[in-house]
Amino acid sequence: MSPLPSRQVVLARHIPGLPSPEDFRVEPVDVPDPKEGELRVRTHYVSVDPGTLSRLGGVASYAPPLAPGDVIHSAAVGEVLESRHASFAVGDLVLGAWGWRAHAVVGGRGLRKVEPGPEPLSAELGVLGIPGLTAYFGILELGQPKAGETVLVSSAAGAVGSIAGQLAKRRGARVVGTAGGPAKCRWLVEELGFDVAVDYRAEPDLEAALRRAAPEGYGVFLDNVGGTTLDAALACMAQRGRVVVSGLVADYGVPAKQRAGLKNTPYLITHRLRMEGFVVLDYAERFPQARAELRQWLADGTLRHREHVVEGLDAAPAAFAGLFRGENFGRALVRVLKTPGPPSR
Repeated sequence: MSPLPSRQVVLARHIPGLPSPEDFRVEPVDVPDPKEGELRVRTHYVSVDPGTLSRLGGVASYAPPLAPGDVIHSAAVGEVLESRHASFAVGDLVLGAWGWRAHAVVGGRGLRKVEPGPEPLSAELGVLGIPGLTAYFGILELGQPKAGETVLVSSAAGAVGSIAGQLAKRRGARVVGTAGGPAKCRWLVEELGFDVAVDYRAEPDLEAALRRAAPEGYGVFLDNVGGTTLDAALACMAQRGRVVVSGLVADYGVPAKQRAGLKNTPYLITHRLRMEGFVVLDYAERFPQARAELRQWLADGTLRHREHVVEGLDAAPAAFAGLFRGENFGRALVRVLKTPGPPSR
C-alpha cells in the first residue's frame, strides 16, 4: 500500500470566546501505512461536542489544550481498511477518538470493536456513547431519583438531557426539562414523555417558571448548562436535593470574570443540598454494563433518541459553532463517509 490522500479539520487559532467557522481549517493530509500494532481506518461519523471548546482557548482543562494546527479531538466511528493488529481485521467497524479526520492510523489502545446490532452505527456516538453513558451515570448513580420525586433536566432536548429525562421516568419520577423553542418543548412532552417542558427563551424569569412547574421543589437536577440556569434551579430545589453538574455550555468560551456566577448558594445550606460535578470517564470500567442496558431499552422501545446529522467534514466547524446558539436538535454528528443510508453493522 501507499500513503492515502485524505482531509482533516484543525484548529486555525485559539478561541478566546465563542467559536466561529473561521477558527478552524480543513486541510489535505496523506495518511501513512499502518505499522505493526496499528490499523488504518475510514471514518463514517465524528461527534460534535460543546465540551471541546474548553480545550480550544489555550488554557488547560481536565484535558490538555489543543494548539493551532492540531486536529480537533472527538469520538469517531469507522471501518478498518488495513490492519496490522491481531485483534482487528479489515472490514471491522470500530469506535475510537481519532477526531475530525476522514482517515486515520490508530493503535489498538482505546479502540473498541462495534458488534452488530439493530441500531444505526451513529448511535455509538450518541445514545450508546458518551452522551448516553453520561445520562446513565449522572441520573442512576449520582442523582438516584426516587419514585414520586420531581427531576429537572436542563438542555433537555440535547444528547445527554433527552436520555437523562427518560431514565428518570423509568425510576418513577416526574420530569421537567428546559429547552429552547416550542418545537423542542413539544418533542420532550409528546414524544419522550416529559411531564413539563419549560421554554427558557420565552420566560423572562426562569426561576419563577421553574417554581411553577414544580411548587414542591426538585429532588434531582441534572445540569448541562450552568450559568443563570444553574443559579435559578438552586432556588427551586427540595430539601436534600441532589444537583448533578454534567456540563456548563453557558460558561464555555466565556472569560471567568464575565460569567454569570451563582447568587443562590445559600440554598445549599438551608435546603441541605448536595452538588457534585463528574466526568463520565471515571466510570469507564462499568461502560459495558451500562451500554448493555441502554441497548436493551432501545430494543424494547422504552428509550428514544434523536440525531442532528450534517454532511461532510467541511460542515463540522459551522455545526460546532451552532451548538452555542442552540441550533442542534438532538445529538450533533458529522457524517464523513456518505452512504445511501445508515451504515450497516
